[in-house]
Amino acid sequence: MNDYARHEQPRQEQWETLLGWAEEAEERLSSVFRSLDRTAERNQWKVIRAFQRHKVSDFHFNGSTGYGYNDSGREVLDLVYANVFGAEAALVRPHFVSGTHTISCALFGLLRPGDELLYITGRPYDTLHKVIGKPGDGKGSLQDFGIGYGEVALLNDGGIDWDGVAAKLTDRTKVIGIQRSRGYDWRSSFTVADIADMVRRIKGMKPDVRIFVDNCYGEFTEELEPTQVGVDLMAGSLIKNPGGGLAPTGGYVAGTKEAVELTAYRLTAPGIGGEVGATLGTLRSMYQGLFMAPHTVGQALKGSVLAAAIFERLGFDSSPRPEAPRTDLIQAVRFERPEQLIAFVQGIQKAAAVDSHVVPEPWDMPGYEHPVIMAAGTFMQGGSLELSADAPIREPYIAYMQGGLTYAHVKYGVLNALYTLAERKLIVIKPHTT
Repeated sequence: MNDYARHEQPRQEQWETLLGWAEEAEERLSSVFRSLDRTAERNQWKVIRAFQRHKVSDFHFNGSTGYGYNDSGREVLDLVYANVFGAEAALVRPHFVSGTHTISCALFGLLRPGDELLYITGRPYDTLHKVIGKPGDGKGSLQDFGIGYGEVALLNDGGIDWDGVAAKLTDRTKVIGIQRSRGYDWRSSFTVADIADMVRRIKGMKPDVRIFVDNCYGEFTEELEPTQVGVDLMAGSLIKNPGGGLAPTGGYVAGTKEAVELTAYRLTAPGIGGEVGATLGTLRSMYQGLFMAPHTVGQALKGSVLAAAIFERLGFDSSPRPEAPRTDLIQAVRFERPEQLIAFVQGIQKAAAVDSHVVPEPWDMPGYEHPVIMAAGTFMQGGSLELSADAPIREPYIAYMQGGLTYAHVKYGVLNALYTLAERKLIVIKPHTT
């Protein structure tokens, strides 16, 4: 960092320097970009074939009101999702209000009083802490209903502690939880190949246990999904990857028919499940969002790779590294001071098409244990397939950037974030030389 602290330049010179860095990175990363384009292409074909197989037509976009009985668009969308994800069944609904709500419905659907949930990927994402809760907390959490909870911390290298897993498995353990994405941790996210290995090992230890995967941020980053390697149930949010930036709300679960049905009973009521639920004009955007998702995810991933390369040039640690395989949208950058982290997030906000004039500040956000700062200049409120960034204000000072409907927007956001850091003298940009 100190190497860049000796020079001050006017805005235009700094901006030209940053553009030069971006162009150099793009040339160096051309093979990485080609690989990401190929993955997006294969996933696009997979989605199109699912649409064709289930004979999607424009009348499927009409939606329903009231109880939503016999909503053929809703029913076919479930089939398309199941086909795309290689699952027996799927439940795709605008009534899931967030990824956390979707995961909560899945866990409450699969577990009963006296059962135990065991997370083997360490402590899950902050918003799930209240869902898990504490015994007798009176808030309706899992533990409030007599469902036990355990977790196994990851090893220092980010791998699964299999000895720890074996030690914590009991007859009460009915669901194994896996968080695919890093969450607010400085670790690698788990690839589908990693998850396949987990499935094999877990089923070898306890064949009757159900395996649940929080798939948020992971969809379409690889050619396979967790349900294609033996996972019983996975869940995600439509304002993340599979909504393609178009779905206005909602979530999905996909997996075995029984697991999906149990989740549906939790979302609505036992005996009703997925047979009802008015879609209220949301279907067109949900179908079209799924169609766009592989391409849009590919654009966001290319932007993350660029961000990693440019921030590493400045001496910051990034995870994943620029050339590393990608299995989720999230790009983590570790800063030295909280002022740098805050400036980065505010710089991302400045690059937004929506609310660029708004300055995000850290605040006590519901569901989080530390003050959080979020850049979210998005068309869909909270839409994290759109360019966004967030960070808890705690050591180590790590910002988590994700999304971008177009590569050009991510590039612009990264350059604006860097310029904001330089403008506040938190970094100084060394002149570009050719």
